[in-house]
Amino acid sequence: MDYDTITFDITDDIATVTLNRPDVMNALNTQMRAELTDAVLAGGKHARAVVLTGAGTSFCSGQDLGDSGNIATLDMERTLRDEYVPMLRAIFDCPVPTISAVNGAAAGAGANLALAADVVIATESAFFLQAFTRIGLIPDAGGTYYLPRQMGMAKAMGAALFADKITARQADDWGMIWEAVPDASFAEHWQARAAHLAKGPSAAYARVKQAIRASFDNDLEGQLAVEAKLQGQCGKTRDFKEGVMAFLEKRPARYEGR
Repeated sequence: MDYDTITFDITDDIATVTLNRPDVMNALNTQMRAELTDAVLAGGKHARAVVLTGAGTSFCSGQDLGDSGNIATLDMERTLRDEYVPMLRAIFDCPVPTISAVNGAAAGAGANLALAADVVIATESAFFLQAFTRIGLIPDAGGTYYLPRQMGMAKAMGAALFADKITARQADDWGMIWEAVPDASFAEHWQARAAHLAKGPSAAYARVKQAIRASFDNDLEGQLAVEAKLQGQCGKTRDFKEGVMAFLEKRPARYEGR
């Protein structure tokens, strides 16, 4: 597939989607949002893990404020509804595990694009910035959904109101991301994490995502019912049979995928 604002590659069952506008810190414009949506959908169909990362020294600086001419006349509701929602849904609904490999600044919508993935791995020099109130806006691109769930209400409110930089180490300590790793080993580390997921039990991973997300809407009884149903489905898969045999035979499991 040929894209202008991103690069897309599938190697060893890992789809890597790289935001590729480094001259503007990978700011999101209309074309990039459409191409990113298309690439994530393709990755979900043809790979066993999807990674989002950025070219150059930044992950994503958010909305390209120069993309639509006069920013004061931009129809933000339409832009969010018609361009951001499909992109974010593609990531959220992706049937395989998704990783954001945050290689630098993740600001505004770029920060919340990163948080849309199942797992966020950041280099220690990266930072997250809910920059919206600096220009009289509220967090969007899913920010008001992800922040309180991943950081808790107090940290989420402070991040949104003060618009302070949150270092990768802080984000790790606060539970906002999965982990922050040293810059020198960052690329090797996230690639190993992606490889682990790409070789794992894809059917179980899909149901892990489903079960954990359902927990926010269920009481204990309801969630136990969800677990029982999904575990019953897992128990009928080839992956489960292979996992048990590998355990009994004391060898690594060889999962075949979906």
